[in-house]
Amino acid sequence: MEEFLRLFVLAFVPLFVAVDPLGLVPLYVGLTDGVKPEDRRRILIESILTALGVTIGFVIFGRYILDFLGVTTPDFQIAGGILLFVISMLDILTSLKPSRRVSGSIGAVPLGIPLIAGPAVLTTSLILASQNFWPTLLALVANILLVGVVLAGANVLSRLLGNAGTKAVSKVASLILAAFAVMMVRQGVIAVIRAF
Repeated sequence: MEEFLRLFVLAFVPLFVAVDPLGLVPLYVGLTDGVKPEDRRRILIESILTALGVTIGFVIFGRYILDFLGVTTPDFQIAGGILLFVISMLDILTSLKPSRRVSGSIGAVPLGIPLIAGPAVLTTSLILASQNFWPTLLALVANILLVGVVLAGANVLSRLLGNAGTKAVSKVASLILAAFAVMMVRQGVIAVIRAF
């Protein structure tokens, strides 16, 4: 049980950084501005269920798809690490996350996908699940449910942290994600070298 808890925490932290619940707060507040409370609840539930369905499906079936395509875990670690590094650098260097721009209707798209279940979350969860499936799956579900809790209190958090505070927390999270991305690339390169 102690080992499972340790693996859960090791999966939870990078997934928390990839999901970035506090970074979603200003986007969610902006998207739901002027929406009735009952509609806001419906939108939030729809987005959480969509994100859960997509991420869980990707964790379960993504490995089979990659195997079918001949993509190894080290290949995915290197590609995923580079992708996460680029996303995190864009997050740090720009005021708006390019992968999280919003348009059209809200709810499942763009709130569930790609705002909650974006490329960083999918890449991180698949790589972690290839090492420790059940702790990662549980950490993934816990993170997305945590997003639901954070977004349910988004208006309060937005007033408490302010725009600058929310951006600062999001930038620090992106820096941690960049470090995690470098670690993934390093592990992938080492695995490729050992295979030869």
